[in-house]
Amino acid sequence: MVIKVIFLIIFFAVMIGVGVYSRKHATNVNDFVLGGRSVGPWLTAFAYGTSYFSAVVFVGYAGQFGYKYGLSATWIGIGNAVIGSLLAWIILGRRTRVMSKHLSASTMPDYFGKRYDSNALRIAASAISFIFLIPYTASVYNGLSRLFGMAFDIPYEVCVIVMAALTGVYVILGGYMATAINDFIQGIVMLFGIVAVIMAVLNGQGGFYEAVKNLAELESDVPLTMGQKGVFTSFFGPDLPNLLGVVVLTSLGTWGLPQMVHKFYAIKDEKSIKSGTIISTLFAIVVSGGCYFLGGFGRLFDTPAIHNADGSVVYDAIVPSMLSTLPDILVGIVIVLVLSASMSTLSSLVMTSSSTLTLDLIKDNIVKNMSEKKQLFCMRIMLVFFIVISVVIALDPPTFIAQLMGISWGALAGAFLAPFMYGLYWKGVTKASVWASFAVGVGLTVANMFFKFIASPINAGAAAMVAGMIVVPVVSLLTPKMDKKTVNECFDCLEETVVVHKKTSIEE
Repeated sequence: MVIKVIFLIIFFAVMIGVGVYSRKHATNVNDFVLGGRSVGPWLTAFAYGTSYFSAVVFVGYAGQFGYKYGLSATWIGIGNAVIGSLLAWIILGRRTRVMSKHLSASTMPDYFGKRYDSNALRIAASAISFIFLIPYTASVYNGLSRLFGMAFDIPYEVCVIVMAALTGVYVILGGYMATAINDFIQGIVMLFGIVAVIMAVLNGQGGFYEAVKNLAELESDVPLTMGQKGVFTSFFGPDLPNLLGVVVLTSLGTWGLPQMVHKFYAIKDEKSIKSGTIISTLFAIVVSGGCYFLGGFGRLFDTPAIHNADGSVVYDAIVPSMLSTLPDILVGIVIVLVLSASMSTLSSLVMTSSSTLTLDLIKDNIVKNMSEKKQLFCMRIMLVFFIVISVVIALDPPTFIAQLMGISWGALAGAFLAPFMYGLYWKGVTKASVWASFAVGVGLTVANMFFKFIASPINAGAAAMVAGMIVVPVVSLLTPKMDKKTVNECFDCLEETVVVHKKTSIEE
């Protein structure tokens, strides 16, 4: 217990210290929200990766999908690295940085408002962001608190409140730069921690070969496989269609999440884009691939502790059960690992929500002529407001971690992904198509919550994203075009000549 407590004290002291140090980088709105658009490749790449992977992945997704699909769950981590990181940086990174600066857009709703010349779209996007980031935040608290309960026997409520308070302190103090620096530190912890945990867990099962052998001997409980052995160690696992749904949601979903795309707004220069792409992808391979690979051995730890009284599996208890047998020093490392992953994600979520509410909803709509000082004060108040709401929900979470995240990602990415990406490349996107995408993404996700016409919220989220990708071009072809001059002004920045076109470089 002493080792665990010492690790935590050091971790919290560093986080708060970074917040205090970063106060000088949070004196105006641009610095507080975007770090002055001067964040280098390592900080940006780690900020992207640590915001991507939290306790939701390590505890919720790795446990649930590792148990369901065995070692084939590793494909989810590979998809996260290739689609969610590599392709996201290549396709969105440069254009997002160039166009967001040209439009003076600080948030994703701000981009929608200026790209499509519509304040109503900006307000709607802000409301969607705020509402659907809350369940994601609650799921992060939930995942982390389960591990704390296992390691310290601390009540769930205490874990949630302390976690929220500490995150709030360093974000309020230092803004985006504090989150970026802390994300870098937390990312290093995650890289070393996940490797150490995998080695320790497999060693406890007699080594890699012995663990795979034992997993291969288990009979499948998936009806499709008719009880055969070996499917949990097979290439595509026992349920490929549903596995693909998880890959789509967790990989393509990042392209439409405000807190993820926001990282591209703040990046410094062309070199940072190129380096960040490589760093971010490698980070995802180790962390996400490692998490799902570890979760794939979950059935080897099938004890009464991971089952309800009726025999159903408590997926969120699988990974804590796997880790409960580790030595104290490794449990301490795991706690700091998951704490790092979770606090980095939480800081990104509360930062995105507070800036969106203040800059896109309150400023100029509710409060006219807000000064720089008032905007900063309002953002800090909204930070506290968002944290309080998410804590209230987290104290009584309605469903499994993975389902909470599926609802959030499905609505956000289903609404935003298509109009954001198409809007970076295609002048023909219309306002009506953006409204249609918002309606489909939110409508499909919310309707499925009540009517459950798609059994899994994960698959419903993936369907919402795919639907948006179809709806936007179809509706754009059938509805009135935007003013040509307005659209051309948005795209002029890509043709500015420096040494080369800005479509291939963001050098000034």
